[in-house]
Amino acid sequence: MLNRKITLLYSLPIVLMSVLVGMIIASRLDISPPTSAQTVAAPPMNSAPLNGAISASTFRDIAKLASPAVVNIRTESRQRTQDLSDFFGGGGGDLFERFFGTPNPRGGGPGGGQGGGQGRQAPQPREQVVQAAGTGFIIDKAGFILTNNHVVEGATKIAVSLYGEDEDQEYEARVVGRDPLTDSALIELTEKPNHTLPEIKFGDSSQMQPGDWVMAIGNPFGYAHTVSVGVISGLDRPFSVANRRQAQVLQTDAAINPGNSGGPLLNIRGEVIGMNTAIITDGQRQGNIGIGFAIPSNTVRDLLPQLRSGKITRGRIGVEIGLIPRNAVDEWGLKNREGALVSAVSPGGAADKAGMEPGDVIIAYNGRPVKSSNELVSSVTATRPGTSVPVRIVRDGKEQTINVVVDELDLEAEQGAQQSRGGRGGRGGPEPETTAGFGLTLDNITPDIARQLRLESSRGAVVVDVDPNSPAARSGIGEGDVILRVGRLPVANAAEAQRELAKVPSGGTAGLRVLRDGQERFIPITKE
Repeated sequence: MLNRKITLLYSLPIVLMSVLVGMIIASRLDISPPTSAQTVAAPPMNSAPLNGAISASTFRDIAKLASPAVVNIRTESRQRTQDLSDFFGGGGGDLFERFFGTPNPRGGGPGGGQGGGQGRQAPQPREQVVQAAGTGFIIDKAGFILTNNHVVEGATKIAVSLYGEDEDQEYEARVVGRDPLTDSALIELTEKPNHTLPEIKFGDSSQMQPGDWVMAIGNPFGYAHTVSVGVISGLDRPFSVANRRQAQVLQTDAAINPGNSGGPLLNIRGEVIGMNTAIITDGQRQGNIGIGFAIPSNTVRDLLPQLRSGKITRGRIGVEIGLIPRNAVDEWGLKNREGALVSAVSPGGAADKAGMEPGDVIIAYNGRPVKSSNELVSSVTATRPGTSVPVRIVRDGKEQTINVVVDELDLEAEQGAQQSRGGRGGRGGPEPETTAGFGLTLDNITPDIARQLRLESSRGAVVVDVDPNSPAARSGIGEGDVILRVGRLPVANAAEAQRELAKVPSGGTAGLRVLRDGQERFIPITKE
């Protein structure tokens, strides 16, 4: 199995850190007072076609044009750490005695042979100053700089170094606004240089295609304004920015490394088309192996007016969505695989209030066809909270329209709620029912199981075992899930669930309504 992880690209000279896929960000978005520039519109974007020959001086010219607008960012933050003795068991006695098994020959302190550590207070956490480095680029002569959210999140001090100046010349900056869902942040110089600042130019990231030349400029491992060249390797790669939330990013093979975070990815005209964010590492090296990711510039550019106001406002309808199984199109009465399958509905959310159910397929939102899950997410988050939106769904093979009043996304509350949900329960009774073709073993819900899973009812069938190589495992079914329905038919116990699953032909898809952690979910599973 390939051992890989995604590493964010800021450099930590004191404490080196790498972050696994699926980082959970639960930060407040309203973080600073409005600035005088809050009404400034997004900078212009050049959408002219990219064409022309590549010459020997092309990349030299790009570096010369764009480097002056690229800055190095140094941050300081405070991190709480435990006393070193905690790693050796804590408690009475000093570290020397507990490590070597004899009293400290110097004596003197509690536990040094005089009192055995009785009365010693519990060790207190201490604060450690952690320095990190990243990159940014100037978008406004007034001193506004774009960078990654993870570069400045939690920083108590932000210092910026400019191109061509002495290494020890730094300017203080402050966070104006930041957005975890695009890993972007806008900072402003609070100290201004005595010369006019350059501005980077914006290209059109939607024009980029696999094979297009790109250049990255950044501060990898502290080497300021390092230039590397590569191509766009892929488009719309899913990148986890929060629990169950993803951003669609550009993939590039241009060499980017820790310290490149927040730096620009440029097209052959020297215009920014992405902001470098993360790389995949192989577990043995922290640096570049040829797979890097950048937030598309259009995504960040569209947010700039809100970043400058200090608050990001997004819509939310309260559903989790998934892919439509290929062989379920005809069974579910769909015309094609376009649309978004509703896997779960948040209790009390906008979709729940409108009557949406797990298993519904959303085929249109606000009058526009929904071609994919990503398209639905983009449409919903772009909707102003409080707006009533018609949503076209397919349920039981029939189309219908429901009206959803869009909520405002509170990322901190959403992430907190998902983390606080309980785990799954244990196994059930002595005579479970085994399903053929699905890899599931089911049991009735006994009072003991109901108590373990905190269930209000004993109706349904609890999953007590899943074959790791089965369709159930591939669909995400797990032990402790409670099957409430098979298709549209409620099941009262394991025998009823087994009977309905047995009716599904080989190669057919069963739509299961499952209760997990107090929330109903819809999970399609194809029978072998």
